[in-house]
Amino acid sequence: MRIDILTVVPELLESPLSHSIVGRAIKKGLVDIQVHNLRKYGIGPRKNVDDYSYGGDAGMVMRIEPVYDMIRELRAEREYDEVIYLSPDGERLDQGIANSLSLKENLILLCGHYKGIDHRIREHLVTREISVGDYVVSGGEIPAALLADAIVRLIPGALTDETSALSDSFQDGLLSPPVYTRPAEFNGWKVPEVLLSGNPKLIENWQDEQALERTARLRPELLNKKL
Repeated sequence: MRIDILTVVPELLESPLSHSIVGRAIKKGLVDIQVHNLRKYGIGPRKNVDDYSYGGDAGMVMRIEPVYDMIRELRAEREYDEVIYLSPDGERLDQGIANSLSLKENLILLCGHYKGIDHRIREHLVTREISVGDYVVSGGEIPAALLADAIVRLIPGALTDETSALSDSFQDGLLSPPVYTRPAEFNGWKVPEVLLSGNPKLIENWQDEQALERTARLRPELLNKKL
């Protein structure tokens, strides 16, 4: 898989993409993530990528030319399954979206900044818009890193235990059950006896019950989706 990220602040993506699961997946050759500075195609000697908005609204708007030129350059090299714009008014990111995107070969992630991007980019260049929540952050770089992480960890070989992702929260529409490790007792707080029983069937039943109980208590709207 290849993921190309377009941004005006590439430095914001250096650390999130260099460590932990994503960093190891890159080193293993499971994914190629390239971060592109849109100022490469900036306008004029100062490489401007933004300008005042028509209509007099407050805030600067990312210009269309740098985005268009960068996407054209990338598309000349390969075909892309999606050109994704990280936007607060896009479809809400969930595990199903991450699952489906992990099966793609080539993705472009476009990070907005300032007040936003010229709407013609969204009309003519972007194929999909994704939001990481109903709030606004300073730019699309952190959401892009979040989306990339959600995708990459699902690629076979990215996790040491490939079955681990299958038991994550939301994979089956429920929150995951509680997890414990050694010691079996600490400060008088004990691990549930069933987890120490060595009986796979009892453990599985307990985990299913806990997942359902936690979902009903903490995220009841998820149960409504399953009905």
